[in-house]
Amino acid sequence: MSFKNKTVIVTGGSKGIGEGCVRVFHREQANVVILDVDSKTGKKLSEELGSKTLFVKCDVSSEKEVQEAINKAVETFGGVDVLVNNAGILKYATVTDTSEEVWDAVMNINLKGAFFCAKYAIPEMQKQGAGIVINMSSAQAFISQDKVAAYTTSKTAMLGLTRSIAVDYAPEIRSVAICPGGIDTPLNREAFEKSPNPEQTRQATIDIHLVKRMGTAKEIAEMAAFAASEKGSFLNGHPIRIDGGIGVQIGGSGAD
Repeated sequence: MSFKNKTVIVTGGSKGIGEGCVRVFHREQANVVILDVDSKTGKKLSEELGSKTLFVKCDVSSEKEVQEAINKAVETFGGVDVLVNNAGILKYATVTDTSEEVWDAVMNINLKGAFFCAKYAIPEMQKQGAGIVINMSSAQAFISQDKVAAYTTSKTAMLGLTRSIAVDYAPEIRSVAICPGGIDTPLNREAFEKSPNPEQTRQATIDIHLVKRMGTAKEIAEMAAFAASEKGSFLNGHPIRIDGGIGVQIGGSGAD
């Protein structure tokens, strides 16, 4: 599953699932461009991996910054083959408790950021006649926990963006949405620590997965690499649920 001489852009690439994607694609010999607003962690990861990596500070909610970042990737490595739209934030609130500011922040990063990156990466893919856009959605595009109105809406909308890209740019450009369940990432660990009972919250998250554990960033990254490879070349336009069986059980332990 080599990506030698291929260039992969990963947004939100310095931590969590993004970092996992950076590491897996780098392992598979790709040129990897890390886009993130966190310069400290982004530069550290790029320096650790060494050659064939490039860190570009980028706020994906800014069209200008996205355009400049993709131009930099092309200048450095000659093109774009894979875009992983991973950058995202989560804010806890119901519809009635969500402020316009919070709603816009979530939509701007999770959804508009993915749109901007696709808008400027796809023409570079078209120049070489092939490419794939991988949108990191969520199991919450299908089911939802409480108090995540903006987040679950943004992740559901990413499925529509994925379909549109697949339809409009076929057959040269493919697009898939990867929909993880609960993944052991800094974002989730931070959310647990903010809860009244962190360990209880973590265990409850584990328990709703049929495999009785949380997933790892590496597992999601391996799926992204498979989807982007020749082995995954028949995947297009659809969500891929990699969620430990979350949401498929009605509940309870069976009939009496």
